[in-house]
Amino acid sequence: MKRILAYGDSNTWGFDPEKFERYAEALRWTGLLQKALSGDALILEEGLCGRTTVFDDESIPSANGLAALPAILEADRPLDAAIIMLGTNDCKSIFSASAEEITAGLGRCLIKTAEVVNPENILLISPLELGEAALRFGYDDRSLAVSRALRQAYQALADRYGTAFLAASEVAKASDIDGQHLTPEGHYALYEAVLNVIDSMF
Repeated sequence: MKRILAYGDSNTWGFDPEKFERYAEALRWTGLLQKALSGDALILEEGLCGRTTVFDDESIPSANGLAALPAILEADRPLDAAIIMLGTNDCKSIFSASAEEITAGLGRCLIKTAEVVNPENILLISPLELGEAALRFGYDDRSLAVSRALRQAYQALADRYGTAFLAASEVAKASDIDGQHLTPEGHYALYEAVLNVIDSMF
């Protein structure tokens, strides 16, 4: 049975922006993926609300994705594949990070993951484009622009390291409620897109 790590933030954890709780497993893209691959693969869900690529957030313990990654990779060994979807929280105004800086942070996470998983079995997912509603939740106009630039920057990173790539913004849009989280429909659309990539890997 293949072991596939899903490493990300609240959109991997399954945050429901309407109810402020976690979507049921049957609604989360990771849960849908697990059901589709039942008997063939185990999806190791490692999503954390507020997780960034490399930035520390004083209000969210353990938010730094790179810092947490080595322990998670070790705990989840052996791994046959990995899915990494980070970058939304890096766009927060408190970090003032550019698309290039966020992509560099993701690159460091990718390099660390590649110590355990062959790059050809790693899927990089660029995050959703932030919506206007995100302006009420720690993001500013610059954040929205940066989120739109991540797709191309992540694509270039994936090409450089020979990983698979998927743009979440091409298959789903952020909820109108908070402008940053997937709706149930978005989770389903992302699941279908990820499944196609996983099928091609194996």
